[in-house]
Amino acid sequence: MFRFENPLYLYALIVIPLLAVLYYYSNYRRKRRLRTYGDPTLLQELMIDVSAWRPQVKVWLLLLALASLIIAAARPQFGTKIDTTERNGIEAIIAMDVSNSMLASDVRPSRLDKSKMLVSNMVDEMKDDKVGLVVYAGQAFVQLPITNDYVSAKMFLDGIDPSMIATQGTDIATAISLAAKSFTQKKDISRAIFLITDGEDNEGGAVEAAKDAAKRGIHVYVLGVGSPDGAHVPIPGTTQYFIDEQGNPIVSRLNEEMCRQIAQAGNGAYIYVDNSSSAQKELSKYVDKLAKAKLESQVYSEFDEQYQGFLILALVFLFLDLCLLERRNHLLQNFHLFRRKENN
Repeated sequence: MFRFENPLYLYALIVIPLLAVLYYYSNYRRKRRLRTYGDPTLLQELMIDVSAWRPQVKVWLLLLALASLIIAAARPQFGTKIDTTERNGIEAIIAMDVSNSMLASDVRPSRLDKSKMLVSNMVDEMKDDKVGLVVYAGQAFVQLPITNDYVSAKMFLDGIDPSMIATQGTDIATAISLAAKSFTQKKDISRAIFLITDGEDNEGGAVEAAKDAAKRGIHVYVLGVGSPDGAHVPIPGTTQYFIDEQGNPIVSRLNEEMCRQIAQAGNGAYIYVDNSSSAQKELSKYVDKLAKAKLESQVYSEFDEQYQGFLILALVFLFLDLCLLERRNHLLQNFHLFRRKENN
């Protein structure tokens, strides 16, 4: 494949025909002025040292040198190469539900604490990856911008608590949208959102947000924490539970159907988190799968610079122009390469 790195310079080539037209026009004007002095044939016999073709050759040599310099400035390049590149690491945004329902203890020691342990172990297994934290309840915000500083990630993870967000509720759609905007602009890298939730979505739109993320090449994995049977939601710092309008303790249940719909829309997978270690194994499996995707072969072009040849051409044209005189060379006038032999 042939290309120019700086093709805009090629527009300067338009000056070549303009200079040629200008030269021939001025040459035409000069010949008209000479006719006012006498017959052109007679004047040519009087100026025996004047060459008719040498000036034209010199002009064309200069124009060719200029054209070569312009092409060299445009940096012509040639060549392609097929190679296998390894993309370094993945980018993962952990979107963690910190609503009060995550304090339920149907998963020990609590839904939130179990989620923290899962993420902490996940971070421990990271090497060349980047991780960020988004926390959400009735609203969402970035707790930790995406980074490869795992020590800071675990420190911020330990500090996550429902008291961080005053607006309670669960707005999953906002959390997914914010997480999708929190990745870097680096190309050719696997990106994933690990959404940790009990599936209670008070605002709606989560499936649509997951679809939008998938369109941008971001996988959405959903970790459903809790049990379908549910558990009472404790009031932080007390031994009491939240109650409804009738005075009955509120029961928070895992909405697995919602979790599966979000994961499917986000081109990811649903992971059920209970009191066993199966969720940790599944989470590691999907992270490894994303990491292996970075080993895919890619075809890319590697171009070699070819401007050197045009610079050499320009120097050759300039050298010939300097060596070629506008007038006839008397030192060479008696030299005939093809002398016709006279008959005796």
